[in-house]
Amino acid sequence: MADASADPPSAIGRALYGGILAYMAIDGFKNNDKRVTVAEEKGVPMPDVLVPFVTGMLFVANLGIILWKFPRAAAGALVVFFLGTTPAIHDFWTMEGKERHDNKINFLKNVALLGGAIILLDEAATQDE
Repeated sequence: MADASADPPSAIGRALYGGILAYMAIDGFKNNDKRVTVAEEKGVPMPDVLVPFVTGMLFVANLGIILWKFPRAAAGALVVFFLGTTPAIHDFWTMEGKERHDNKINFLKNVALLGGAIILLDEAATQDE
């Protein structure tokens, strides 16, 4: 199968997807204390360790997506990130009003980003065949 990773549409798409998520990770590092507090409130175990760990995983995974280096590991890490953080942090079904609305939007955004990560994982696996 031809390697589509060098095609301009693929490279541009990966740069947009991975670049925005890498920016989000950098923002996460800048706001680590706030994110640790939120995770703690949500009952995440060891939030002071897990929050910076998953933020770093998000950053490194997206560098892998942008550069298309170790794409299966990178896309797989994104899938794990979104499956773990989305329902734990954006549990809109337990909220009311604006908080519910805002978290529902973030939940749905993350589900869409999870879908993109699954597509990237499939593309990486297809190239290995």
